[in-house]
Amino acid sequence: MSSILTQINPEYDIVIAGGGAAGCIIAGRLATADPKLSILVLEAGPLTYDNPVHKQPALYPNHLAPGSRTVRVHTSRQSTALGGRSVMVPCGQCLGGGGSVNFMMYTRASASDYDDWETKYRNPGWGSKDLIPLLRKTETYQIAAGGPTHGTDGPLKVSQGGLFTDVGRQFLDISRALDPDRALAPPDTDTNDLSTINVYTVSIPWIDAETGNRSDVPHKFIYPLLETRPKLHVFTGIHVKHVTFDDDSDENRATGVAFTLNPLLYPDGANETRTVRGTKLVVLSAGSFGTPGILERSGIGSKDILERVGVKQRVDLPGVGENYQDHNILFLPYFAADEAQTLDAIFCNNAGAIETATAEFIRTKKGFMAHNCIDAGIKWRPKPSELADFGPEFKQVWDSHFSDAPDKPLLWIGILAGLVDHIPQPPLRKYFTIGAFTEYPVARGHVHITHGENVSAPLNFVPGYLESMADVKPLTWSYKFAREIARRMQHFRGEPPAFHPAFPSGSPASIVEKAEGPIPFDAPRIVYSGADEAAIEAYARATMSTTWHALGTCAMKPREQGGVVDSRLNVYTVKGLKVADLSIGPGNVAANTYSTALVIGEKAAVIIAEELGIKGVV
Repeated sequence: MSSILTQINPEYDIVIAGGGAAGCIIAGRLATADPKLSILVLEAGPLTYDNPVHKQPALYPNHLAPGSRTVRVHTSRQSTALGGRSVMVPCGQCLGGGGSVNFMMYTRASASDYDDWETKYRNPGWGSKDLIPLLRKTETYQIAAGGPTHGTDGPLKVSQGGLFTDVGRQFLDISRALDPDRALAPPDTDTNDLSTINVYTVSIPWIDAETGNRSDVPHKFIYPLLETRPKLHVFTGIHVKHVTFDDDSDENRATGVAFTLNPLLYPDGANETRTVRGTKLVVLSAGSFGTPGILERSGIGSKDILERVGVKQRVDLPGVGENYQDHNILFLPYFAADEAQTLDAIFCNNAGAIETATAEFIRTKKGFMAHNCIDAGIKWRPKPSELADFGPEFKQVWDSHFSDAPDKPLLWIGILAGLVDHIPQPPLRKYFTIGAFTEYPVARGHVHITHGENVSAPLNFVPGYLESMADVKPLTWSYKFAREIARRMQHFRGEPPAFHPAFPSGSPASIVEKAEGPIPFDAPRIVYSGADEAAIEAYARATMSTTWHALGTCAMKPREQGGVVDSRLNVYTVKGLKVADLSIGPGNVAANTYSTALVIGEKAAVIIAEELGIKGVV
């Protein structure tokens, strides 16, 4: 028997399956409020404490390297909408989850997104008026111009990071001049107020201005408590297999979970399953891929799916694993001048560059090592005169989802100071990348188990990406718009052929592989033929990527609409079992999803404290 298994007590008041952002917030808030409460957190991945790869912002691409043990990659089924390929979606698998390995980009949903959760999906208490105080509670906004939606004394720090590159400045200057109908934010302007759109602005990260470090949940909510709250137990390298139940009772009540060791972290560990009781509550917080799998292995889900893997159905909830949503992104790289400020050398693990940047980081808490490479961007919403560019399919989506919600953007478009999501081609050189993702794709997919016992078995994952032209047209438009910006930036030195569409030979739209500098600002925009448009669409289908923003697979909405949990996060018809992670999101949000994961954790902590009579969690 592995020694780690013997350290886990047979029972706790609360068992939390999953140590991502939401799960860690729940554990930290409850343990702080009631030291007598015994809490167990079981996390599949490793610890992150004081590890530079987690703390130093510029090192985050290491988590996506082959062999990484801090993410789990889920591979989809092949899709004709993606040119016959599969997509790979990495998910954080370490204490802190995605928030300890992600790009650290600080953006927040539109207020109407949360209002939709409350009204459209009938979840009282989940509107923006209820969640903004919890968003404030989590953060310290270290930028002087923080407005009324921002916090001043929360555990997680938000700043301008350690560097704003000349690449970012050029992007803002050219974008604003090329798109004069939209504004340029003055320095320190708050554009993350849950309402601002159509403003080009400097991006800000989850980086502590005082230390230069990533500001993540475990370093603020968990690690400081492990010595002062002896009844808070956190174990990593643990796979939760399924929920356990009291079969001798007429109540359909969860009593705990069954778990085993993660063989990637414990290759010599005992291959045995053990159980632990949660006498007051079991909380599933394993994310949009992990939580539906735990439910299905527990007999909660669609009968057809469970029968295929030999699991007896306990609760008929066909919404489990359905409603998968994401943001669809194109990363569009360009060659940059040798003098451009980029993170390419660090991303390529150049020892000299890392040594120099680390020395500056230690000395000043700033510089390249304190930068997440995302310099600037815009939440872009088309004006009525621009809608025709996106096709008739999108017009229907606009009329149903956007027209009555003026705070909803269609796209995020921004600049990254380096080559992102592509493998550099020799010889190594500098790049900048323009990213563009759709904020509310029509796409809906599913995530289901393929084995009734094996947690590590691949999932039946169908993302639904680009099956509607309403999702394709905004991306092809983004390619063309980003190209006009990039070719006018002072650091532009060409278009890498491997990373751009294969335009027909002789087309005026053909790429410029080598350039001595930018084109004149007043040069005419590229005119694309029908064949050129087809090449861009084929490129989008062949290269569109995940933004790692999965949500919705255990949706918080009425059961008859495919919901899995109610507004108090209870799994329908099951007592003592809640879900609290991004899987509960019934509809998408116009932002990187980390802020939403945090507010779900804060809201869950409040709900649980209310139900258990714990004071001090508000």
